[in-house]
Order: sequence, then C-alpha cells, then structure tokens
Amino acid sequence: MVLPVETEERVKRRALSVCQDHLRKVLEISRKVPQMVDCFATNDKNEARQVFVEIRKADEEVDIARRIVSRELAQIGAILINREDFLRFTNLASEISDFCEGIAFWLSSIMDRGWKVPSDIKQDLSKLAEAMLETVIKLRETAITLSFGSTKTLEKAKEVETAERVVDDVYRELEVKIINSNLDIPAMLLLRDVTQLLEDAADKAEDASDAARILSFAM
Repeated sequence: MVLPVETEERVKRRALSVCQDHLRKVLEISRKVPQMVDCFATNDKNEARQVFVEIRKADEEVDIARRIVSRELAQIGAILINREDFLRFTNLASEISDFCEGIAFWLSSIMDRGWKVPSDIKQDLSKLAEAMLETVIKLRETAITLSFGSTKTLEKAKEVETAERVVDDVYRELEVKIINSNLDIPAMLLLRDVTQLLEDAADKAEDASDAARILSFAM
C-alpha cells in the first residue's frame, strides 16, 4: 500500500521535532561546561558543586529525551524508512552529554583534592571549553536547518567542521603545556582526561553533523 505523501511528511516532522528537542537539552548541558571550568579557574568550590549538580540533572534529562526519541521512532514504525538515521543522530548527540558529565566530575575531583594548577593552564582550559561549546552550538544550528533542505544543512555542517578544528588546535597546545608543567602526576593525568573529553565532545558534534548531512537528503 502506498501511503499518502502527507503522512510520510508528517511523521518526518514528528521525528525531527523530538530529535531537535533532545539536541536542545544537549546544548543546555554543554553550556554548563564553561561555567564549571570558570569555577575551577577561580577555585570556587561551592559554585562548582552547584554547577556539577545541575550538570548531572541535565545529563539525566538528556537521557530521558533520548528515550523519548527511541519510543517515538518505534511508534512511527515502517512509515519512516530512514528512522535509523534519526536514531544515529540522537545517539551521537547523547554522547556529548556523557562527556560533559565526565568533565565536571574530574574537575570536581581535582578541586576536592586541592591540587594546584597553573593559571595559564586554567586559562587555556577555559578557551578549550568555549571552543567545544561553539561546536555544539553549530551542531544545533545545523539540526535546525534540516527543515529547510539539504543545501542549508550542508553549509551549516561545514561550520561544525571549522569549529572542531579550532578545538583541535587549542587541545594540542594545551596538551603540550600540561605535559611540560610541574603538576603532580595525578593532577596531570586527570587534567589530560578533562582535555580529552572536551575534544571528544567536539569530535562527537562533528560526527553528529555528518549524520545530519545524511538526514538532510531524506527530509
């Protein structure tokens, strides 16, 4: 049986709507990461604890939104031929949230132990967090363009790539600076974990933008 075009278009809009709502929550948690890094830079432990609680709550909300996407796609069923593409896009974006929670956890651990970190490393860490956030912002903009055709989506996806390259540059410089520092070994290892998670989040945003490219051809 051939389904009416209106039916297929309607379910695409439903699927896109829940995916975009999920990504909005991913962006919300990503915005809290630079806040957490600022707390780390100023050694504001009380504020850091509050931001960490907010990040954990936001991570749970992202997970709930991801399950909503899965349930919606399951209900839509075979009407939506490319539902796996929607699911892949959402799962990739969800990983960004997990990385954000990990970043906050390790920064809290460093602060709780009172390890001293040079101010120039803290400043570069702030730059890296802001650069990571920019990739997620560009990813969100890319997802919004899915309603306007593949050409717009492809243009925005290129901006995600550009933002991710900025993250790479800052990350590499910061890695060298951390290794050459006089940090205690435990603090050095945890800081490297944090920088790796920040880069991983940006990489995942780029992966999600690639998934959005694929989605755009079916919208």
